Amino acid sequence: MTDPLPLGGTIGILGGGQLGRMLSVAASRLGLRCHIFEPSDDPPAGHVAHQVTTASYDDSEALAAFAQSADVITYEFENVPADALDALESLTAIRPGRKALATSQDRMVEKQFLVDLGLDVAPFARVDDIDSLHHAIETVGTPAILKTRRFGYDGKGQVRLSEDSSPDSALASIANAPAILEGLVPFDLEISVVAARSIDGAIACFDPGHNVHLDGILRTTTVPAPVADGVVSKAIAAASRVLEALDYVGVLGVELFVSGDDLLVNEIAPRVHNSGHWTQNGCVVDQFEQHVRAVAGWPLGNPARHSDVVMENLIGAEIGRVADLATEPNVAIHVYGKSETKPGRKMGHLNRLSP
Repeated sequence: MTDPLPLGGTIGILGGGQLGRMLSVAASRLGLRCHIFEPSDDPPAGHVAHQVTTASYDDSEALAAFAQSADVITYEFENVPADALDALESLTAIRPGRKALATSQDRMVEKQFLVDLGLDVAPFARVDDIDSLHHAIETVGTPAILKTRRFGYDGKGQVRLSEDSSPDSALASIANAPAILEGLVPFDLEISVVAARSIDGAIACFDPGHNVHLDGILRTTTVPAPVADGVVSKAIAAASRVLEALDYVGVLGVELFVSGDDLLVNEIAPRVHNSGHWTQNGCVVDQFEQHVRAVAGWPLGNPARHSDVVMENLIGAEIGRVADLATEPNVAIHVYGKSETKPGRKMGHLNRLSP
């Protein structure tokens, strides 16, 4: 058993976006400090963290200094370069560990991992070139989604294929990158489970939320999700199985498709998750504090929900609604402090509580 991080200890966070910002706020409430490592200037997390290093992920000297300043290192996004992790893990513990990143960074590896766990997923096939794409279409069928194996998020790096689509054009639209073809399966709704595992193996899961996407971007998450108790139990069991198989420490998001009483796992995210933002106002201990507790070696908090919540992302110019939203009762507003507003960019979110 690792000794828990004492008050005043430092958590290093790779990445300075909104997730790093909210992790830093949660850590500060527990008397812990955060040191952000981020290549970009003026990151949102830098506004609230104790310290910020602005350097490239291939800057070995900056990485070494960062590692030596931290008692433990975590990350707010899953595409951390492997070379950077190699430089860091010899100096400071990284939680969650490399296995979680290696699994989630490649969609093909992730799908096979889930299948090996005995979890159901949509039909899929590997795509390396145009010939393998044609073979994948024959195997998986259409409609389907062609996704880059690495670096896609919020609908980026993917294209839908129908019976009439041109495979050549589809592959060209993702720059002929290594990809995976996933069959589109009918489902009733999408849910996600945000779950945590501690260093000693304890697991705590938040209630599943019902997710609604538009143009590949999460718009709302509603809890409780309109699913049967049996589906809730299956979803939590699936998330727990993933946590244990990865020997995971920290918070992880698992997205699932619901069809009647059946579940398909869509994907996993080894970090705090957009669909878990409702916990900030719906639970005593939210997903960000839970992650900090886990990586710091503290006991996990109680994930029980005390209110029904609808979380709504504020995308692009919608951040201009903040003044009006501030007049509404039972609405909690979370602004990310990004320096530039762009279409499709998550600028903040709100949690609408009842009762």
